[in-house]
Amino acid sequence: MAVKDVISQHRVKMDKAVQFLGDQLKAARTGRASTTLIENIKVDYYGNPTPLRQLASLAAPQADMLVIKPFDPSSIKEIEKAIKNSDLSIAPIVDGKIIRMNIPPLSEERRRQITNQVKQDGEQAKVSLRNIRHEALKELQKQQDAKQITEDDHENGKKQLDDLIKEFSNKIDNLVKTKSDEIMKD
Repeated sequence: MAVKDVISQHRVKMDKAVQFLGDQLKAARTGRASTTLIENIKVDYYGNPTPLRQLASLAAPQADMLVIKPFDPSSIKEIEKAIKNSDLSIAPIVDGKIIRMNIPPLSEERRRQITNQVKQDGEQAKVSLRNIRHEALKELQKQQDAKQITEDDHENGKKQLDDLIKEFSNKIDNLVKTKSDEIMKD
């Protein structure tokens, strides 16, 4: 495997790590109602843990309210139970065939806690990047030891990996900053 292949293979892994962080940050609560808060809540639907977005239409008709309309009205109790068991700390209100959730405004202290969690998630993503880089460096070293690549190719690969780490670390920093700013503004 050439250096180019090792780099591109690990670039894909780094990209996935950044995408995972982005998906994780979507679920972080801001001051506004957003369906991303609840779309991945797992509901026990006929014995299978199923994401809520597959069982109901989700809407945010107001800045402080979410509305859940199950496709199967008989699943309303299971959806209510899953929301109560989630870490959202928001009580669902069953209103006939729909569920309403009033999103209370965040206190300053709670905003700081969520921002700190976002920063921790960003640091965890950076650790993942470093692990991927370490894995790539081991692969390059293995190839150099087997005389499949030259020492110059190995050094060039290391430089390319360092550039990748900078690029993806900046992406992570931007995601964290954007989300933190969104949480802290009212």
